[in-house]
Amino acid sequence: MTLAVIPLLFVLAGLVFYIVLAGADFGAAIWQVTAPRTPDGERLRDLAHDAMAPVWEANHVWLIFVLTVTWTAYPAAFGSLASTLAIALSVAAFGIIVRGAAYALSSGTADPREVRRIDQASAISSVLAPFALGACVGALASGRVPYGNARGDLWSSWLNPTSITVGVLAVVFSAYLAAVYLSADAVRRGRDDLVEPFRRRALGSGTLAGVLAIAGLVVLRQDAHALYHDLVFGDGLPALIVSVLAGAITLTLVARRRFEPARYTAAVAVTAIVAGWALAQQPQFLPGLTIEQAAAPRDTLWAIIVAVVGGGIILFPSLALLLRLTLGGTLGHGHHVDGPATDEEDRPAPARPLLPLNAALAGRVAVACLVVGLGLLTAAETGWAHAVGVVALFAFVVSGFLAAVPPLLAADADEPDAETT
Repeated sequence: MTLAVIPLLFVLAGLVFYIVLAGADFGAAIWQVTAPRTPDGERLRDLAHDAMAPVWEANHVWLIFVLTVTWTAYPAAFGSLASTLAIALSVAAFGIIVRGAAYALSSGTADPREVRRIDQASAISSVLAPFALGACVGALASGRVPYGNARGDLWSSWLNPTSITVGVLAVVFSAYLAAVYLSADAVRRGRDDLVEPFRRRALGSGTLAGVLAIAGLVVLRQDAHALYHDLVFGDGLPALIVSVLAGAITLTLVARRRFEPARYTAAVAVTAIVAGWALAQQPQFLPGLTIEQAAAPRDTLWAIIVAVVGGGIILFPSLALLLRLTLGGTLGHGHHVDGPATDEEDRPAPARPLLPLNAALAGRVAVACLVVGLGLLTAAETGWAHAVGVVALFAFVVSGFLAAVPPLLAADADEPDAETT
């Protein structure tokens, strides 16, 4: 593996996280607006809204990450993509903005007419955003984005059989992921009355996604034969097999009401689809432009790798903590859909340490790493000393995080609920 490929692996990883997390947010909005205007439908909408509340905004970090790394590591290719797919990307951005605004406004709206309008805006944007982003992927996969500034057609590049198929698949996959996740959330929150409705939606949308995926292979065979051949008979075949198996296992788990493991197998299915596309298309980035040719100079690539690794040391523990608190029911523990709960129900679970490291010891390690890192970077002149200094600063971030989080969690657990004081 060459240096030019490493930033692309970061981009693909960010794309997977965005599909798995933000895609589920779009899908949850689809289930919200399609729920019937009945008391049961209101409970479905409330659960979807509450489940998204702690994470919906953080999920779009991955899209920013993908765009930033792509334009920095592969500037010429990014310019070609952004110029040819300007309309599709604008539609996706419009959908993301309207979706976020509708979600934020929905919690402060009570008038039925306003609620109806916000739901309509949320429904349209939740379909537009994943469809447009999927259409962009289809344009790239089918070779309709040539190298050069706006050299591709602004409309047919993303409104073609492959792009439309991938866009529709993105919408259905979003609804499918959301239904699987919401089934697990209903079980975790003790909402037995909502488990079966979301389970039916997961089975229905999952079956539809499987049918559309098979139809997509037929479309690829006719519209992008080279990609189809490499995906079915070439390097992408192992990932395609993994995706099919993970999808079948997910449907089986959902049918047997094993929703928690189904979360992860559904994510594996999506990851395998992205991996299969990347393996089938490599080493080509754009028609006539390989990954090596599209890459920035080596110094820039090294700077990107160091920045991503350093940022990941900060970002991943924070997001892991957020998801852990969300799935553990600690965030929003004072809110109950069915009314006030008892003191016993309101009491959050005691926090467990992220790693078996004493907070005081972690604090001392953090201070030592900070002193060593700053000292080597400012006083030393050799390259190896600077490298050690950078590693010491990264260690300072990790140990400082481990030192700060346990006391914060303990303080949160000890703080009485504002509504009960």
